[in-house]
Amino acid sequence: MIKVLKPGLATSVQDLGREGYYHLGIPPSGALDQYALSAANHLVGNPAGSAALECTLLGPELEFQADALVAVCGAHMTPRVDGAQMHADTSFWVKAGQTLRFDFPKAGARAYLAVAGGIDVPIVLGSRSTYALGALGGFQGRLLKAGDELPVGICSAQSRAGASLPMALRQSLGGEVTLRVVPGLYFHRLTESAAQSFFAEPWTVGSEADRIGYRLKGGSALSFLAREQPFGAGSDPSNIVDSCYPIGSIQVPAGLEPIVLHRDAVSGGGYAMIGTVISADLDLVGQMQPNQKARFVAVTLEQALQARHSYKTKLSCLSKLFAS
Repeated sequence: MIKVLKPGLATSVQDLGREGYYHLGIPPSGALDQYALSAANHLVGNPAGSAALECTLLGPELEFQADALVAVCGAHMTPRVDGAQMHADTSFWVKAGQTLRFDFPKAGARAYLAVAGGIDVPIVLGSRSTYALGALGGFQGRLLKAGDELPVGICSAQSRAGASLPMALRQSLGGEVTLRVVPGLYFHRLTESAAQSFFAEPWTVGSEADRIGYRLKGGSALSFLAREQPFGAGSDPSNIVDSCYPIGSIQVPAGLEPIVLHRDAVSGGGYAMIGTVISADLDLVGQMQPNQKARFVAVTLEQALQARHSYKTKLSCLSKLFAS
């Protein structure tokens, strides 16, 4: 059992998400940085998709009621056991009665704390992930609060301290981020100057960025070609007749500020999707801090598929490394 002394800013239980319910309006949820969650789980001998804690910007303070093997991956938020600095991307023991807390992030926005055996909350629709907006899954369907007590599953025989990620498999975070985008179904609705400025100008992550979507600011307002709005669409040029939203899709309400939808986003609505951040770059989105700079770069569908293949190859390397 793990007792939550301080919950942090937005700490939740997440795994790799629940697929297959988006058509019913239930998003996949799951870790915003799927690679970091998988890596942390491998380090403690768990299956890649075991439930762990996603710790956003300000980490929690946790008291362990029993000995536990843990690992922290993702954002560079130094873990400390009773004040002693521990290494990230490396498994280590926390003894019964000890307290684990985190320093402020030097880079990245979300750290993932995996515990050998996994966080043993109930499975809801095939996943332990928290969808807080719908009060679904995780620990009582919400973010953690002080006083919560998290159950831990049975530790695997493979669990051992000192397992570490090779440098080649560690994430590089911070600095200006480049996000690859496949121009979307409604990209043609932008004026030529707006289409050029969207990719040419830097954007800044807004303070509103969360699991639902990342709002970006600082670029030029985007103008849409004039047209007679079809029946069922709103009056603003950025409005469309309702359509489905893929995870990673970019909408620009009123042409002012792009919003990259993420894993807790609604499944559809009436804003034009001018493009979609490719799946291989969604982890990067989840690690961007407020005020961090980003640029969009257009890629073809073939390039997006190649990037997805490379991403899956990296995940496969993780699995093979810790398979024995």
